[in-house]
Amino acid sequence: MTFSRVHSVNKLLRFRKLAPALALLLALAACNAQAAGKVFNVLNFGAAGDGATLDTTAIQRAIDAAASDSGQVLIPRGRKFLVATLDLKSGIDFHLEGELLISTNQSDYAGDGVITALNAPNLRITGGGKISGRSLSFMTGYDATNEWWLFKEWRPKMFVLTGCTNLVVRDITFGDAPLWGLHMLGCVHVLVDNVTVNNRLDVPNCDGIDPDHCRDVEIRNCHLTCGDDAIVIKTTRQTNDFGPCANIHVHDCVIRTQDAGLKIGTETTGDIHDIVFERCKIISGSRGLCIQLRDEGNVSNVIFRDIQFTSRYYSDPWWGRGEAISLTAIPRLPTTKLGTLRDIQIQNVTGQAENSVRINGTANSRIQNVSLENVSVKLDRWTKYKGGVFDNRPTKVLDPIEAHNTPGISIRYADEVTLKNCSITWGRNLPDYFTGALETESVTGLNLTGFKSNAAHPNRDAAIFIH
Repeated sequence: MTFSRVHSVNKLLRFRKLAPALALLLALAACNAQAAGKVFNVLNFGAAGDGATLDTTAIQRAIDAAASDSGQVLIPRGRKFLVATLDLKSGIDFHLEGELLISTNQSDYAGDGVITALNAPNLRITGGGKISGRSLSFMTGYDATNEWWLFKEWRPKMFVLTGCTNLVVRDITFGDAPLWGLHMLGCVHVLVDNVTVNNRLDVPNCDGIDPDHCRDVEIRNCHLTCGDDAIVIKTTRQTNDFGPCANIHVHDCVIRTQDAGLKIGTETTGDIHDIVFERCKIISGSRGLCIQLRDEGNVSNVIFRDIQFTSRYYSDPWWGRGEAISLTAIPRLPTTKLGTLRDIQIQNVTGQAENSVRINGTANSRIQNVSLENVSVKLDRWTKYKGGVFDNRPTKVLDPIEAHNTPGISIRYADEVTLKNCSITWGRNLPDYFTGALETESVTGLNLTGFKSNAAHPNRDAAIFIH
């Protein structure tokens, strides 16, 4: 390990120790500042709270009034409020005790989000209430063959929070989202704590939590159910320079999804670095741990630690083919100048899956410095969907769905890969395309220590196949 890598990892570990304390201090400071403010009950500003009358304008009046006094906007318990776009302001506590129902009429919206904020420092979104997204109202029908809902041309995101500093989102529930859930773009100093997401598993693109070009973020104690990626760190292409994603700590979350459980990418137009995922449980997903580099940004200094997962196949439209762990650096387009993927640590991870652990670079973007320590994966098949493939999507350079056998661990176009005290075991249902425990292609600096595994079919295949 080079000096620069040691320095980066030590810096990341120091951030992990400081981040919870920093987030707590920020939250307490905001709470103390708002404790002296007034409570602005939306009923006092003309909101009907009957679930049928559009209350956007009345609630916005309460938000604007609270902003002048750093007050609390109260959505009272026992009422349902029909809303479209709400523009939250600096310094307020948007306190949700009742229920917000989102409008299904596009003309009611001022943009593409329900709960929005722009450059709003010291914003808090709190309370034990919920936001209901009414996702099926934004669908055209159910595709039984592909086992998912088909969406209309327009559907809103649940949250679009842009350029917010000292942001706290705590204790709320949202669900049935028609599109992305908690999308935070260019936000700095963020705490997301004890948030529950209850989306449908068969609605596409209903991500749970999306930090996008965000820094100094802690996401903890969340429970997420969603058809698409649960917690996904990304850098989408923007006209404004929101900077990298960096110093993000995700921990103690429970996840159920039909896509990736813990993910970086696919949108990687800017750098992403110094990320920690730890102490999470992925009950089900199409990939357990996932990094998808597809654009010009660089991804580095990432730790996955103390995680349990189950990964399986789903119907064809869902990205992911049951890969246990998937680290891929594949160009999105033939014209893409792909960034680098390097310095990844995966420690104390256990799970069962229907497909391989993948570390897959390309000839022009080799993955570098990957360490797997105490990683144990059991491979088996238990779903009805076709196997023997790798999912490379999104790409127009390689086959999107590549026919490939299923080794325990597949490593291609990578340098300095360490497997320490790792194991692959096999279940009862072992199709012919299940092969050896480890298969490599164009790999340098491979270090195996305490690797304990056999082939799925030891009478036919070697446990380790290097070529």
